[in-house]
Amino acid sequence: MSNKNIITDKSLDFFERYLNNASPTGYEWEGQKIWMDYLKPYVDTFITDTYGTAVGVINPEAEYKVVIEGHSDEISWYVNYITDDGIIYVIRNGGSDHQIAPSKWVNIHTKKGIVKGIFGWPAIHTRDRSKEEPPKLDNIFIDVGAKDKKEVEALGVHVGCVITYPDEFQILNGNKFVCRAIDNRAGGFMIAEVARLLHENKVKLPFGLYITNSVQEEIGLRGAEMITQRIKPNAAIITDVCHDTTTPMIDKKKQGHTEIGSGPVVSYAPAVQNKLRERILETAEAKEIPFQRLAASRATGTDTDAFAYSNGGVASALISLPLRYMHTTVEMVHREDVENVIRLIYETLLTIKPGETFSYFD
Repeated sequence: MSNKNIITDKSLDFFERYLNNASPTGYEWEGQKIWMDYLKPYVDTFITDTYGTAVGVINPEAEYKVVIEGHSDEISWYVNYITDDGIIYVIRNGGSDHQIAPSKWVNIHTKKGIVKGIFGWPAIHTRDRSKEEPPKLDNIFIDVGAKDKKEVEALGVHVGCVITYPDEFQILNGNKFVCRAIDNRAGGFMIAEVARLLHENKVKLPFGLYITNSVQEEIGLRGAEMITQRIKPNAAIITDVCHDTTTPMIDKKKQGHTEIGSGPVVSYAPAVQNKLRERILETAEAKEIPFQRLAASRATGTDTDAFAYSNGGVASALISLPLRYMHTTVEMVHREDVENVIRLIYETLLTIKPGETFSYFD
């Protein structure tokens, strides 16, 4: 399968709508509905769970089960404290970056709808330059234009309201996709595109395929921990993002060398089952799909870890999409990398046979 025009106008429109929709950890369901609606023509049925993970299933009656997985949630904030003067202090919901907060617009999600606000910051004229204080979790704050706490609460804002950034999808220089939450709604997009291509190419898989869009990855792989016990797969291919380490202020000796535009990134880690990883690499070489390698130390930090160590051990591997500026509102990926991750997952699935254990002792 050629990577030419894998992403169609229709699929790009879906990707844009899916990214622009807010889907913070613990509140993923509206994004999941968009994803399921797009996936519906390409699967036989759906599984959903109590916390919002969604799974499109092809061949649900098959005994041998393969998962391809991404996660649907994005980092966000919670309202933590409202001062008498109407200033809002926050805590993280996931790995939100306090240093990028000042001067950002925010959406506060309330039962009355979205309340707009801004992360304020003291003007440069008012700060003591001899002892500049950087943005920290205990000094960043949101201003909704209210004169006091009573007025804030009248807007529907209360402790526990979730807060997201409104930044939307754009294409930079013709082939770079830029948005917040590409980590990891790009994963949900890519696995949905695999399902679309299987359907359009009339591929009849000899096993059950579970296209899994997990929730709550950003706070500890929780959605994957739950759904793997429900599916009980034989093998799992996870897709997430990893760092482009070629931008300023990143030490390649610590982070390795991976970059956008150079292909999918295949990980080496204890949780990555070696024989399944080698199958992926052999597929990439056979199909002339460019790829990069990345080594993790103890854990991948992705849903791979949750799948691998579940159900007595599930053969699991990780294919990552290189990304610039993770956990900011301008996350950036290369279109060709997105298409090549889709190709690599698709082509690897075609090599898997029911009954494969990927055991070292066969």
